[in-house]
Amino acid sequence: MEPSDVGRQASALWYVAPGRGEIRDEPVRAPGAGEVLVQTRYTALSRGTERLVFSGRVPESERTRMRAPFMGGDFPFPVKYGYALVGTVRAGSPDLLGRTVFALHPHQTACTLPAEAVLPVPEGVPTRRAVLAANMETALNAVWDAAPAPADRIAVVGGGVIGCLIACLCGSLAGAEVTLVDLLPARAKIAEALGVGFALPDDAPEDCDLVMHASASAAGLATALRLAGEEATILEASWHGEGTVAAPLGGAFHAKRLRLLSSQVGRVAPSHRPRWTPRRRLAAALDLLADARLDVLLASNLPFAALPKEIGTILAPQSDVLCQVIDYHPQNLEPIGQEESWEKPS
Repeated sequence: MEPSDVGRQASALWYVAPGRGEIRDEPVRAPGAGEVLVQTRYTALSRGTERLVFSGRVPESERTRMRAPFMGGDFPFPVKYGYALVGTVRAGSPDLLGRTVFALHPHQTACTLPAEAVLPVPEGVPTRRAVLAANMETALNAVWDAAPAPADRIAVVGGGVIGCLIACLCGSLAGAEVTLVDLLPARAKIAEALGVGFALPDDAPEDCDLVMHASASAAGLATALRLAGEEATILEASWHGEGTVAAPLGGAFHAKRLRLLSSQVGRVAPSHRPRWTPRRRLAAALDLLADARLDVLLASNLPFAALPKEIGTILAPQSDVLCQVIDYHPQNLEPIGQEESWEKPS
């Protein structure tokens, strides 16, 4: 029997219309040479990007660039989307059997992938925390783009997952004064847990050496521009999707000779591109997750079966959820079985 003929089923989340998702069954084949079968343990919702996908706000001009690895369908709908999956290798490449791995894959109970598309989770990183790997990779790339320095005064505007991870990375610089800026006072406890300062927008420190913007809002960008000091850099780490974002460039922007710089994870930052591959960068992001403080970003587990019903609430603009962890515990799922139950290619 050919591997593609193996009649096993997996379940995956599909975005099918604006504001609506559903779980669909699809076959999963046995792994061939150089492949692995991964049984999912956790995935995570990426609030920023997946909210745009969920609402059908991926710009037509960006639909090719926005395709995630192993996504299904086409924008706007129906589409299987996501990129934060942690699971256990149940069949395939012998050196990975039984290993906990991370993959840039949509929300799905099991999947067959090229072995080179998964990365083992380091022993010092709990399985559940490993869902932050893609977010940490984005934050790491943004920090490379911005090039903060020790003793800098740094403001991070936007206390979502990316903003919090950027603040955490910048906070490790010797002598750096890092402030997380957000509209929600509750984010102060998050900032304290991460070892950085916190301020509401009106109280945030000005004359900053560097401002990192990650709120995905025009108001946040205006705050970032206001907080930047003379000839400082404002790094734009948000992705706004469709629509036009107002940027108040008529004030002190030119007089202060400010620099507005974009960052995007699709390519390694220019400062590291000659030496770093995306795989090496993702492996570094996984290593950086060996920090127990980051657990403060993880919301309580949500069973995969409940995801279509709850996803609208989780992704709503007024939601205070940071990283929603999706739980694929076997008691809530049809078990995929052990590797010996799968037909092996000859």
